[in-house]
Amino acid sequence: MPLTTTAELTDAARAVGVGTAAFNVITLEHAEAVIMAAEAAELPVVVAISENAVRFRRGRLGPLAAACRVLAEESVVPVALHLDHVESFDLLVAAEGTGISSVMFDASRLPYAANVAATAEAVVWAHARGITLEAELGQVGGKPGQPALDAHAPGARTDPDEAAAYVGATGVDALAVAVGSSHAMLDRTATLDHDLIARLRAAVEVPLVLHGSSGVPDDELRRAVAAGMTKINVGTALNIAYTGTLRDRLAADPGKADPRPALASAREATVETVGQLLRLIAGRG
Repeated sequence: MPLTTTAELTDAARAVGVGTAAFNVITLEHAEAVIMAAEAAELPVVVAISENAVRFRRGRLGPLAAACRVLAEESVVPVALHLDHVESFDLLVAAEGTGISSVMFDASRLPYAANVAATAEAVVWAHARGITLEAELGQVGGKPGQPALDAHAPGARTDPDEAAAYVGATGVDALAVAVGSSHAMLDRTATLDHDLIARLRAAVEVPLVLHGSSGVPDDELRRAVAAGMTKINVGTALNIAYTGTLRDRLAADPGKADPRPALASAREATVETVGQLLRLIAGRG
């Protein structure tokens, strides 16, 4: 099937009040598992590659992006490719021509004015090439006694009025916001601010994105989508399934040199995790 775009998937999801799932991949087996699960569930999916994953690939986006593109084009369900948490403008530029339709440009560590300037520049570059741009806004500093906070810092919350101003100033196509989730959580104990999600949804016209979703329990994810979250990003949950199974399988067969049986088991465990989350986010679980 020809590549679809992240915007097409999020627009379709918003129209019927469900979510779109985006899964961060590091290895070929990760990417295969995501698409295998999507095909089994008969649901569209976003395959995401982060700047950290590119760094692991010795700074080269091309090989993993090319593999994901082939898998996507051979899939029987719609698949979009996304580049996630990009802080380097050079990596943003590298996305051109790879099939990647959306990029999350992360200038959230910069002071607010610098964040706006850098993100607006990235938007202009991306839009000229038919790529949509997502950004992230945590808690803006400057209030009495309140420093600027990363979107996933403990206690960070995105102010709806500031979010609306940020979207207007930058022209971004989607906005990741701080509502209580956190990256790299190994247990699912996060509690989201659903009232804030609803107020952000009312204030911001572009799709809202939830990062750090691996630590969010099922019912919290359902409520988040119902309150207005559209794109739900998942990464660590895949690694928990993949690495845990790989570790167990290798320990069970210490005399084996062939890595394929262990990798196949890890891939299957990841398929199961992805499938459960896909159905949940799409309103089917």
